[in-house]
Amino acid sequence: MSQESIFKKPSTLELKKILTLDQFTCTQEEGTEAPFKNAYWNNHEDGIYVDVVGNQALFSSLDKFDSGTGWPSFSRPIDEHDIKVRPDKNLGLERTEIRSSQADSHLGHVFDDGPGPSRKRFCVNSAALKFIPTKKMKEEGYGKYLFLFALKEKWQIATLAGGCFWGLEDLLRKIPGVLEVQVGYTGGTQLNAHYEDVKRGNTGHAESIQILFDPNRIKYEEILLQFFKMHDPTTKNSQGNDVGSQYRSAIFYMNEEQKIIAEKIKKRVSESGKWKKPIVTEIIPMKDFWRAEEYHQDYLQKHPEGYTCHFVRKIDF
Repeated sequence: MSQESIFKKPSTLELKKILTLDQFTCTQEEGTEAPFKNAYWNNHEDGIYVDVVGNQALFSSLDKFDSGTGWPSFSRPIDEHDIKVRPDKNLGLERTEIRSSQADSHLGHVFDDGPGPSRKRFCVNSAALKFIPTKKMKEEGYGKYLFLFALKEKWQIATLAGGCFWGLEDLLRKIPGVLEVQVGYTGGTQLNAHYEDVKRGNTGHAESIQILFDPNRIKYEEILLQFFKMHDPTTKNSQGNDVGSQYRSAIFYMNEEQKIIAEKIKKRVSESGKWKKPIVTEIIPMKDFWRAEEYHQDYLQKHPEGYTCHFVRKIDF
């Protein structure tokens, strides 16, 4: 579980005990550390930067750049909702202060002289941040942010649907070579989909799973073959006790290569005769994926006795 999901801000007295003097001064007293003499201004390792007080993920190395100022600089936050802004006239200058939305930590300031279309430069004190390298993100509870690094790391993403996403997620995460999984909604037209909308069955979305995997360790077709063992691909708009279009069987391909592989594997499974009825799995282009609410993520890990109708059949195609 990510530390950011269970955060409760300590008292001032507690913060003085757990933070260094620089960390307390910067985050709680709106201080500024010395340029070029701080931990992260020249850090080039891949990972994310979290609020040192609240453990909230704020910035990614993918958006970090050398501004020449001597402080860590970012062109944008991971999520704009994680940053609060307010006017700052403390030095007699009109500046825009940035603070973390969860712990209300002072981070630094944002300026309009950065790179890219937004022209933003988020100038942040290293003392306000803790760096989590990609190799430690999952073990420290920040696995969902690994998806951000797929392109750079040459990882791939598969998006599948086959009934209630709890059971499929739990099985897919156990496949060697799978780096991370997340559940959500895709295949429909409603923007910013939520469970309360999707469960009605009229949004066009399916309960879906995204699988981040290393193609050097497992191939896309191998994941699809396992997928066809984990659910019944012959039941239209239903799986186990769950009925509705949100529980349909589908492969959402992200490019032409995935489409060709998906069609080949579906044909192979169908011709194997291991499923006695016709395969009804849809193969359709991937659109927007809306990550499901946090209580749905890793559901069967949180609730081992929770409902699932998924299991791996002892069949080969």
